[in-house]
Amino acid sequence: MTDSAADRVYADVKEQILTSALRGGDLISEGEIADRCNVSRTPVREAFLRLAAEGWMRLYPKRGAFIVPVSDREARDVLDARVLIESHAVRSVVGRPEELADLGRALADNLERHRNADLSEFAVLDAEFHQLIVAAGDNALLADMYVSLGERHRRMTTTRLHRGGAVADQIFADHEALAATIAAGDADEFASGLAAHLSGVHDIPGGPR
Repeated sequence: MTDSAADRVYADVKEQILTSALRGGDLISEGEIADRCNVSRTPVREAFLRLAAEGWMRLYPKRGAFIVPVSDREARDVLDARVLIESHAVRSVVGRPEELADLGRALADNLERHRNADLSEFAVLDAEFHQLIVAAGDNALLADMYVSLGERHRRMTTTRLHRGGAVADQIFADHEALAATIAAGDADEFASGLAAHLSGVHDIPGGPR
């Protein structure tokens, strides 16, 4: 019973972090989460320990749990890794016409679903767009590495979307342009376009390294 309750609390709090319902810098207590999830403090404590071990929060005895913000270093590291993996995938798929066409159709479907999505769904679709590209590269090891970046990617995108402005429009326009360079089989243009896209959306001066 305790384990399943801890899993439920873990999933609930982590989803709040990924969707920016809990933002970097927030301080939460075991008591408030226990009340919200209708559980005792024991499973909350277990969930907090797991989230802290994964780097999402820091625990302070008698004070609560501090939601760790995304640091500039972490953001740049995530973007660097994404550029390397996605660019490799595109260089691989452009030499396989049938797979390239399949990817083009999948990206077009993804873009169509972007149009009427709310902010949370938009962030999920954004992650899916890039995961489709990596999957098309047909390298299981790199695909697994990319999945490990997915939650951080989603959190970063959701954070930017919640700041308002025209970020969603920028992402959509950039995705259309990236899909076009893939359809044209221009891997070099994709790589430079992706770096510019990530730098602009996530406000990283100078872009990925």
